[in-house]
Amino acid sequence: MGTKNHPNFFGRVTAIIFIILCGLILSACQTVEVVSAVYQDRAIHSPDGIGKVYMGREIAQVMGHQGAMWLERSSREKEEQPNLVVESLDLKPTDIVADIGAGTGYFSFRISPLVPEGKVLAVDIQPQMLDIINFLNKENSVTNVEPILATVTDPKLPQESIDLALMVDAYHEFSYPKEVMEGIVTALKPGGRVVLVEYRGENPFVMIKPLHKMTQNQVRKEMSAVGLVWVETKNILPQQHIMVFKK
Repeated sequence: MGTKNHPNFFGRVTAIIFIILCGLILSACQTVEVVSAVYQDRAIHSPDGIGKVYMGREIAQVMGHQGAMWLERSSREKEEQPNLVVESLDLKPTDIVADIGAGTGYFSFRISPLVPEGKVLAVDIQPQMLDIINFLNKENSVTNVEPILATVTDPKLPQESIDLALMVDAYHEFSYPKEVMEGIVTALKPGGRVVLVEYRGENPFVMIKPLHKMTQNQVRKEMSAVGLVWVETKNILPQQHIMVFKK
């Protein structure tokens, strides 16, 4: 990601650093109580996990807003080729896209010009991330990116309101994946799509912590559990799967 592609790059970085510092002083806490037989606790677990197992997979720790600069790192353009991800979505100008786990809006702001008659719902559970998105909306006069504060169990999306839900390197960190995905499925319009981008768990040479990778088989199993049907997997990225599902 070069500065030539982002005219307000330095303002973006300044805003992110400021919000990270504010978050360190006053962090937002969420308390949730959910009883579900689908999860198991693991007394001895990976330091990168939360000790909670879903369908045989230990859930990874969430990357906090303190890591926002990692999402904006200059090497990400080469490592992940986000433009290929966006091109693969086959968006229509009227689409309503939910960017789940939007973070700093790295993908939201790449998608927004492609849906001029639609919009991007930038969904995140961390208000500090949404502060960054609000800042960038104003700084760049973007009118079709709408920040939404979700909870760990609810994406806060209206029923049958979205054409596409995109999750880039986010799903494996959901502490209540079943509940969140059920909310996403409810929010999909008939024929709506879910696209997950995850580092390839099958490949030991992808140098990402194991809990922050997912195999295609595991993703398909978990999506099937909430009624989603696998459509295709696009292996056009250097290290990640692009997995497409439909309602």
